Amino acid sequence: MIKTKLLTLAVFCFWSVISHASNETLEQAFNLLTERSFDDKSQAIKLIAESNHVSSVKLLESILAGDLYYRKKDKRIVYAQKEESKLRIFDALTEEELDLVGKRKVKKIGINNRLRAELKLAISSLALTHPDAEVRLKSVEGMIGKADATMVEKLNGMKAIESDRRILEAISAVIAFSVLADGTREQQLDAIEALQGNLNPAVLSTLRQLGETTESVEVRRAAQKAVKNIESQVDLYGYIETLFFGLSLGSILALAAIGLAITFGVMGVINMAHGELIMIGAYTTYVVQLIMPNAIGLSILVSIPAAFLVSALVGIAIERGVIRFLYGRPLETLLATFGISLVLQQAVRSIFSPLNRSVETPQWMSGSLEINSLLSITYNRLYIFLFCLMVFLVLYLVMKKTSLGLNVRAVSQNRAMARAMGIKSEWVDAMTFGLGSGIAGVAGVALSQITNVGPNLGQAYIVDSFMVVVFGGVGNLWGTLISGLSLGVLGKFLEPVTGAVLAKILVLILIILFIQKRPRGLFPQKGRAAEQ
Repeated sequence: MIKTKLLTLAVFCFWSVISHASNETLEQAFNLLTERSFDDKSQAIKLIAESNHVSSVKLLESILAGDLYYRKKDKRIVYAQKEESKLRIFDALTEEELDLVGKRKVKKIGINNRLRAELKLAISSLALTHPDAEVRLKSVEGMIGKADATMVEKLNGMKAIESDRRILEAISAVIAFSVLADGTREQQLDAIEALQGNLNPAVLSTLRQLGETTESVEVRRAAQKAVKNIESQVDLYGYIETLFFGLSLGSILALAAIGLAITFGVMGVINMAHGELIMIGAYTTYVVQLIMPNAIGLSILVSIPAAFLVSALVGIAIERGVIRFLYGRPLETLLATFGISLVLQQAVRSIFSPLNRSVETPQWMSGSLEINSLLSITYNRLYIFLFCLMVFLVLYLVMKKTSLGLNVRAVSQNRAMARAMGIKSEWVDAMTFGLGSGIAGVAGVALSQITNVGPNLGQAYIVDSFMVVVFGGVGNLWGTLISGLSLGVLGKFLEPVTGAVLAKILVLILIILFIQKRPRGLFPQKGRAAEQ
């Protein structure tokens, strides 16, 4: 019992001494931070990093972010938070709230580009001892091209105690890079071998320079070979990223067009209000988030059935109130639905105002999946792509495995024969229009996660939706999906060469030329009515 107490007392005394020394180092650093000289501030940054204080990382990050100040009257170092026209200040060491002061009472600790680089390196250095392997890995990877001789020596010592293979490879890359430009011939060759396939831009830039300026023929050839290998990987990942963005755009087009493919294919109605049904789904998402402000992650899931129901009910009301009186008169239907689209836009402006509304992205949809330094996939677009496939699968099963789907297919292939067999075509028309409108509302949920919600949201997608439907084959779900994804990918691959506007024009021209050869699209509908 006595031994335990003595041990506890010894540990307490030890940490008291360490803490006292750490605080003294910080006080010395704080005195230097208030000086005008950047050299004094550089010395302060080194002292903060060497102090091993629990607040060291936060202090360095605050200096880098411009959130660290000192109070003019007593040169006390403080954190500052903006509060209207004033600043609320907190002691930098204890984080005790001090006062609410005017901006002229404190002065920001200014830094230059050299100090920014030193701060980033110091923060990375402190992160080397972090218990989380991912933090250590990011810290080491961020040191390529920035590590000095002291840091290289520290990394060499770290290799003996580090067990994570990825971190060890990253350490080897940093050490190799440090001798790449001015090492001996043997060191340069070993460094080039160690950096083969490294995608860090600094590595590629230095290897290019080495391949053009070095006097050693062997080193020059090795550097040029490594550059060629890295550039081929850069091109490959560039194509993969473009493909992903194309599929993401294509999935949005497909979502927007699937509902239109059903109504246009079954009923032959050119619904110019389809874009506004997408808009209604997006506004439904906005309203659900207003109702559930403390559960944003759950609200997006609630928005999907809510948007489907709201848009479907509006669609059924449009069909029962207007469209059913205009069957067989496509021009009048087009004009009527165009008028309805204007009415819906004005209704939204009256209810929500003409200003765009921002829908918050849930935490689980934020950020990106970083595969390497050149390729990262944003979660929101990835989820939208998967969501598009899920919607398509559900709709496909509805059309193939339910009585509603059977009736819809029967009416779309031969309306007169279906009515002769006892199918109530008017009921099928209403349900079909409601189903297509509901899918449009679901598309609005997806669109709300990548763009602002506004009264003109649907207008941006109505023309593209018709292009997708016509290109894929009127009324064919598979055709709509493949058409949407294909046009999205084609557009994204054309954009770097031609620009965004010209790419859209070229896609439109290609569709027109294709329709000249295949008027009924990629996957034409079958049946006597379709043939006519």
